[in-house]
Amino acid sequence: MRKVLAFNLISLDGCFEGPDHNIDWHTVDDEFDDFAVQQLADLGMLIFGRVTYDLMASYWPTPAAIESDPHVANQMNALPKIVFSRTRQTVDWTNTRLVSTDAGAEVATLKTQPGKDIALFGSAKLQSSLLQAGQIDELRVMVNPVILGRGTPLFKPEDHLKVSLLDMKRFRSGNVLLTYAPRQTT
Repeated sequence: MRKVLAFNLISLDGCFEGPDHNIDWHTVDDEFDDFAVQQLADLGMLIFGRVTYDLMASYWPTPAAIESDPHVANQMNALPKIVFSRTRQTVDWTNTRLVSTDAGAEVATLKTQPGKDIALFGSAKLQSSLLQAGQIDELRVMVNPVILGRGTPLFKPEDHLKVSLLDMKRFRSGNVLLTYAPRQTT
């Protein structure tokens, strides 16, 4: 059975974006790029909420992305993608399918299909709904060495759950990748 992993970059104070959706504080360097290439190589599908899809689709297929980061761009463009949205009517990024029905049910079905694991990038609202539906198997949280003071928190009060640390990796930049599994409650 395929796993669903959620990957997000956050500030030390728990924000995935600063004011006005600002993410220019993300610490990205060659070591991060190597990690991104490897993470993408291990995946069979990407899923997004509408807002993250709009950001990703406006960048990765462009000549600028392909020129500046060809390995990541090639993988992002080649992988099958699903965007969950009740408001978007069409999608035009290569290999993308639009789903407007229940995300939890669709992801549960995707997990039973053969193939490599599925990753949710960004998409905090979708992540919250999938956590509540019990469809996230692994949380990968990359803590960036910055305190924003204000911004949008990654986790919502309704996301309350216990997790178990699976792995930790320190990057030269000061980033720390923490990998957790949600604990099953009985």
